[in-house]
Amino acid sequence: MKVYIKFISSIFVKSLFFVFFVMTSLVFLLNLLSELEFFKDENVELSFSFFLSLINTPTQIFEMFPFILLITVQLVFIKLFESKEIEIFKYSGLKNSKILTILSFLSIVTGIFIITIFYNFSSNLKNIYLEIKSSYTTDGKYLAVITKNGLWIKDKIDNKIIITNASSIEGNYLTSSFITEFDEDFKVIRNIKSHKIDISKNDWEILDAKIYKENNYEKLPLLNLKTNFDVNRVQTLYSNLSSLSFLELAELRKNYIKLNYSTTDVDLFILKLISYPLYLFLIALFSSLIMFNIKQIKGSTFKILVGLFFSVIIYYLNNFSYVLGSIEKISLILSIFLPLLILATINSLMLYRINEK
Repeated sequence: MKVYIKFISSIFVKSLFFVFFVMTSLVFLLNLLSELEFFKDENVELSFSFFLSLINTPTQIFEMFPFILLITVQLVFIKLFESKEIEIFKYSGLKNSKILTILSFLSIVTGIFIITIFYNFSSNLKNIYLEIKSSYTTDGKYLAVITKNGLWIKDKIDNKIIITNASSIEGNYLTSSFITEFDEDFKVIRNIKSHKIDISKNDWEILDAKIYKENNYEKLPLLNLKTNFDVNRVQTLYSNLSSLSFLELAELRKNYIKLNYSTTDVDLFILKLISYPLYLFLIALFSSLIMFNIKQIKGSTFKILVGLFFSVIIYYLNNFSYVLGSIEKISLILSIFLPLLILATINSLMLYRINEK
């Protein structure tokens, strides 16, 4: 490996670890304050809040990596500018485009590492965090999950625990459903079987209900059941996608298809993960080009603020496009790759005569 590649790579890695450490510390402190506020009325140890803050931090850091990488690249150039290394490179015949190539390669490697290692690590910790935290929330008694055996809903209302299993969802209806009502001691009160349940409201309408109670059996054309769930809550409470690994996301998608459930959110999230290394590469290239174009301006803080300003615009553009895809106003592919295409176009324009900068 050539000396200048080792030199630039060394600065990049050191800057990346520095920014990562600073961002992680800030996120952890904010999480700790949030957990302390959450548990202010609970009898828990400080170490417990500390632990929850720690395991919740990696997922948030994952979302912040575009900013982390952008600042990292800016610090690399600030180091090169202040030490006059960039001038030495130019006098030695090293073109600016070569420096961009090195940093682009390093950003792609970083992106692949984040997706293959860091994301799966953070998703596992997020899953642990949600499991622990749910027992302390008012929603801990409510649960909606989708498995290979269909949709399962756990509800607690009027001193009763209600477990519902449905084979599929068709619009506002649960199909082929079986409901078991328990008392607070988990003694069975009754079982209800139905081929169709309207869950458009919290007060479910169970059509052609077959009710099994002790040794008795009866049929009712319509039975109302009060719950804490409607179709909208079922669609938003079942899971947190950031707590699922790639394999778990794939399994969840299969289960959605079996259940006749929309896979839009899962497909969009998977596409987001797949495109993440490309997103980081374009962000790193954008940061490099910004630094080349404003290198005459003195003041490192100002240079970083300029980069952050544009990256925030890109971030919100990315999120806006993501929302449009989630509500199916535009195609999933377009919602993910349109911001990347815009960023790539901007980079292409700034690449013009880059070696003369």
